[in-house]
Amino acid sequence: MQVKTTPKLDKVEVTSDFWKRYRELVVKEVLPYQWKVMNDEADISIAEDPQNNGQDKNSHAVANLKIAAGEMKGHHYGFPFQDTDVYKWLEAAAYSFGYHPNPDLKEITDNLVDLIAKAQDDDGYLSTYFQIDAPERKFKRLQQSHELYTMGHYIEAGVAYYNATGNEKALDIAKRMADCIDKHFGLEEGKIPGYDGHPEIELALSRLYEVTNDEKYLDLAHYFLTQRGQDPAFFEKQIKADGDSTDRDLIPGMRDFPREYYLAAEPIKDQKVPHGHAVRVVYLCTGMAYVARYTGDKDLLAACDRFWNDIVKRQMYITGNIGQTTTGEAFTYDYDLPNDTDYGETCASVGMSFFARQMLNIHAKGEYADVLEKELFNGALSGMSLDGKHFFYVNPLEADPAASKGNPGKSHILTHRADWFGCACCPANLARLITSVDEYLYTVDEDTILSHQFISNNAEFDNGVKISQTNHFPWSGDIHYEIANPNNESVKLGIRIPSWSVNNYDVSVDGKKADPELKDGFVYFDVDGKSLTIDLTLDMSVKFMKANNRVKADFGKVAVQRGPVVFAAEQTDNEAPLWDYEVNTDAKPSYHYDDKLLDGVGVVKVAAKKQDPDSTDAPLYTEVASEDAKDVDLTLVPYYAWANRENGQMRVWLNK
Repeated sequence: MQVKTTPKLDKVEVTSDFWKRYRELVVKEVLPYQWKVMNDEADISIAEDPQNNGQDKNSHAVANLKIAAGEMKGHHYGFPFQDTDVYKWLEAAAYSFGYHPNPDLKEITDNLVDLIAKAQDDDGYLSTYFQIDAPERKFKRLQQSHELYTMGHYIEAGVAYYNATGNEKALDIAKRMADCIDKHFGLEEGKIPGYDGHPEIELALSRLYEVTNDEKYLDLAHYFLTQRGQDPAFFEKQIKADGDSTDRDLIPGMRDFPREYYLAAEPIKDQKVPHGHAVRVVYLCTGMAYVARYTGDKDLLAACDRFWNDIVKRQMYITGNIGQTTTGEAFTYDYDLPNDTDYGETCASVGMSFFARQMLNIHAKGEYADVLEKELFNGALSGMSLDGKHFFYVNPLEADPAASKGNPGKSHILTHRADWFGCACCPANLARLITSVDEYLYTVDEDTILSHQFISNNAEFDNGVKISQTNHFPWSGDIHYEIANPNNESVKLGIRIPSWSVNNYDVSVDGKKADPELKDGFVYFDVDGKSLTIDLTLDMSVKFMKANNRVKADFGKVAVQRGPVVFAAEQTDNEAPLWDYEVNTDAKPSYHYDDKLLDGVGVVKVAAKKQDPDSTDAPLYTEVASEDAKDVDLTLVPYYAWANRENGQMRVWLNK
């Protein structure tokens, strides 16, 4: 007799060559490098920080904790949220233990947990800036203080570290933080009826609820979400009470942004579209999706759907990057997607991955997995160099060293990755995504297992089901599954058909061609027998992509995509300037895999016409006449891998 049970994911081993390289790179290079930086032991330069925040080469993030713990003397250094660099690093390290046990690293992380515990106040509070230099101002300037944001990042790290190592102290720190916040915030007499200027605590409390099953943490997360915007003047009232002089600001200029920037102009249920800082938006959305799933709050779920649709259909770059402007690292307006001033913060792409994953937990729709895939292979991954020691904060779709140097409006666009940043949120954020990518491959819904990412793996579920997926993705579209069901459980397996292949794919089951129904981007199979093999062949042809014609920046242009990977032209492969090329979309592009280039990448060549640059003595403007242009091949490499060779121009959108 078959017994219907809800499978739970027990373990995933990533076997993909592509992702194993990145995950090992994080362990061997990224984590040691970042640890040195945060301990002020690395010889780095942050002079080219796109934020132009004026900090020198020091991070001082670990030193701040030591000062708060009484192990050092001195003042706090850096942003009020400097602690979060350490917490995200700790979270990344925790995930890495699942695939690369490392006793030396674990000794460092155990000692770090001890230091954090020592730095924590008796009441559970921990934000080193306020502990060291402004204890009288705790929770009094929440628009700028990032206190709940900071503690939220530790809560996430503490949960991850407990799950990975069983370290009770790490979890206890997180619970004491949350209890401290719960004591201070709410609508009861004597509590603060507010919320943080930077959402994060909402998703962190949801994760704490998952590991503790203590509903007060979920209730607190729900409070922060439903209270946001109830009193649109809350931040201004706090600033006035704390001292209205700009000298009292914790981060200069932060008070100048409108309430919409903080998603606080009105209650979330009334907000029609996302406004403001892109990372704030997607962290808030992730928290909303978490809480909506656990509480059934229909207003929050409706807001998730609204925000998702506006971002994905009207404000997302083809690479998955979001946040169009350097002013406030923010969204602008629908279809405004400039390429050469695009901000596209790495953290925003990481946050979009979080949001997509949580939406998959609510709706079994392939569109969420499509966006997650877009981020993993393009928008987020471009934030780190192939050596793991250089990083992009900003991810443009068009770059020119001369423009970045000569135009102040483009000075935030770097054409080579930097050693580090004064505001260093991105490097460790990307590291924790890469080390936890095994958690992004499957979603379980009742008796259905959704396999939505084509990253080779071996997965085990607690009901005995085992799934092995093998491929050479993203370079090949041949996906092979072997499913074992020794307990003969009644289980369905859903496999995503990506939007880029929905018009051309083949499926075989146990060697026989099949034609399963496509439902919301997935095809489904009954896994009731002892074993099953499924072969999926996806369309890996090179495609010319066009933007919606409301996007004026891309009108008359094309981008090149193969599978999930967006390609870019670089000056190192093509004679500059890159704007002198016109792509012939009627000619068939060529593709080959080069295992020696950029640690192994696919390379696309497209036919193009190229005009010779006018001489510097030519008039600035002349009458239109027929132009001589030569036939050439334009070489393109994956966008995520650009700027790993010589410094030069880059373009994703090409003249047609």
